[in-house]
Amino acid sequence: MKDLVSGIRYDASNVISQAIGPSKEFCMGYLNPGVVGGEGYISTMKLSVGTVDVKDLDAITERIVAKDRCEKNDAYLGQVNLMKASSFCGQNGAIWGFDLAMHDDIAKRKEMPIYMQVQPEGADIPVYNIRPLLEATERLFGRAKERRFPVLPGAYVPGGSRKVVACGPVWVWSVIGLAILKDRSKGACLFVKDAGTYGDDSTTEGEAIGFLEGILRKATNSIALCGEDQDVIYDRIYIGYKYTFVEPGQVGCALSCTPAVYMAQNAIPADMKPADLCQMTISDWEEKLGLEELTIFE
Repeated sequence: MKDLVSGIRYDASNVISQAIGPSKEFCMGYLNPGVVGGEGYISTMKLSVGTVDVKDLDAITERIVAKDRCEKNDAYLGQVNLMKASSFCGQNGAIWGFDLAMHDDIAKRKEMPIYMQVQPEGADIPVYNIRPLLEATERLFGRAKERRFPVLPGAYVPGGSRKVVACGPVWVWSVIGLAILKDRSKGACLFVKDAGTYGDDSTTEGEAIGFLEGILRKATNSIALCGEDQDVIYDRIYIGYKYTFVEPGQVGCALSCTPAVYMAQNAIPADMKPADLCQMTISDWEEKLGLEELTIFE
């Protein structure tokens, strides 16, 4: 088979230089108009759950409110039009919190694998907690009451997504995973997303957690199989889940998504070039911009 990527050398600094949006204060959805040379995009990750009381709502509006509440929780992604895309970050994409503004826990190698995933070819893949990358997205967009550089309200934003909306009593959950290629010049990093329901009002939280730990293993196994199908080797996997119990009289939503965005202009320190973010940790980035610490991490 012809090696179609033999002449490609992945460079995240080139990507970010082509992924600055037209707005100073807001990030913008990838492929939105008004971006000169906007071939690059920044992949972010969001995993959220939320519930709403169904009183004074009908079967349609209760689902709308549950989904909107889920989108505004954690990393703020409210008031945007999410467009479903597939599940990759490739040659013209960079991962926020990893390729640029790397989370300090990753940069300082504080991570410890939670388990090892066998892959058909190559060494076993270390699997890490996704928390640092979810936190990185919160530190870019901010949260509902502490916004930083959120997506422009009303913008169209492509990204892979999975969600479930369900009436209680039931547990709702969502999972997100990211597989990083061993050689970024050979293909694309892979996102895996899942969402569903489990149990009822007799199901304990411990039982729900046990179920979700099993879902993680199935998700990382699917990553290994996708790698085999695409003839690529993964170096590491990040994965995690969120869940909540939906009470009787409530509707719950669980969401897993990977919005692809252009960066807000003011997210680049004034005396720096966009490519410089590839050499900074996320704490360095916050300090350089003089951002106040977010005070409501869960």
